[in-house]
Amino acid sequence: MNDLFVLTKVRLNTLVVFTTAAGFYMASLGPVNWLQLVMVCFGTALVAGGAAAFNQIQERDVDLLMERTKTRPMPQRRVSMARANVVAYGTTLVGLALLIYFSASWLAAGLALATSVLYVLVYTPMKLKSSLATVVGAIPGALPPMIGWAAARGTVDMVSWTLFIIMFLWQLPHFLAIAWMCRDDYARAGMPMLSVVDKDGSMTGRQAVLYSAALIPFSVAPMLFGMTGRTYGIGALVLGLTLVAVATGFAFQRSRDNARMLFLATIVYLPLLLILMAFGRR
Repeated sequence: MNDLFVLTKVRLNTLVVFTTAAGFYMASLGPVNWLQLVMVCFGTALVAGGAAAFNQIQERDVDLLMERTKTRPMPQRRVSMARANVVAYGTTLVGLALLIYFSASWLAAGLALATSVLYVLVYTPMKLKSSLATVVGAIPGALPPMIGWAAARGTVDMVSWTLFIIMFLWQLPHFLAIAWMCRDDYARAGMPMLSVVDKDGSMTGRQAVLYSAALIPFSVAPMLFGMTGRTYGIGALVLGLTLVAVATGFAFQRSRDNARMLFLATIVYLPLLLILMAFGRR
């Protein structure tokens, strides 16, 4: 059972559930249909779990080269290829079926399928070829709020795209911090992450600051669209400035400790922002 959880990245997909729920909640007109919200989140989590399984099937040899991944079930052969494929295809198909049944339209399922395809067929193979894989990988990672939005309303609009951009930009300093902490692992596996090709880390630091700063106007945008009140806007501004300050500290002193501080700052930033957004919903 533990291997199944690792194969589908249950712990990591908690974020997928949280952001999908945020998109659904913000898109709901009137009282929230809680059963629909739970089932949409469950369906999205299953699709994300299937994508994670496909990813680990593809990267089983690469995972064996990295300290943080070499104990996963696929490189250690605790799970057979046949069983892993059953899990990958099964969770994906069941998740898509739930999204089709419990959503206002097929759009949510289409977005979930696009998320899986981008993650498995584009991002995963690209990781061995280009440092731009991090940017490409942020696209499927930013789609869950739009899945929730489409499930609630049956369509997407400018505000849902704002949620997408917030998630997209947030992932980049988050991933850059991880990449810097694990750069030796990535180098050993032959992955040309920015932290590997950028030897002194100056570009990594600049990009972390740039993406963190770009978050600020987009994080305030829900207030400008009338979705939330002024309290949210002030809170989003404070959170954004704090994240920029931490990213700036990392840019000036690119140590492992500062990278970890940036990683933790991103982990705190996103749930606080979404909670503020939910409480400020109009």
